[in-house]
Amino acid sequence: MTGKPVQPSSGGALRLDKWLWYARFFKTRSLASQICTAGKVRVDGAVVGKAHFVIRPGHVLTFVQGGHVRVVKVLAVADRRGPAPEAQALYEDLAPPAADTAMPRGGPLLRPAGFGRPTKRDRRAMDRARGRDYE
Repeated sequence: MTGKPVQPSSGGALRLDKWLWYARFFKTRSLASQICTAGKVRVDGAVVGKAHFVIRPGHVLTFVQGGHVRVVKVLAVADRRGPAPEAQALYEDLAPPAADTAMPRGGPLLRPAGFGRPTKRDRRAMDRARGRDYE
């Protein structure tokens, strides 16, 4: 596909679910729509329960994505779902997600459910945490 990339427009309006999908916050539009209709998105502090809510530049959106609360300011609306650099030009991230830590929340002794058996390295770390150092 060749052609000139579509530039985001600073004016105009777009449906909330389409904008979230265009900005690449959600993998599919139906997932973005489900989040909107479940009332899990706030626009300028007010809970929105409709996927067809109209978004304009200047609105501030708050929603949960992957366990992190995202706060973004709408800078522009687009005509299509373009590549990631175009999508990042549509918003300003006001509260970027914190970097994930290497260990789970509970420390080395707690493992997430369904994570599998501990490796030899994990067992040694658990033994050190319990005060059993065999080396």
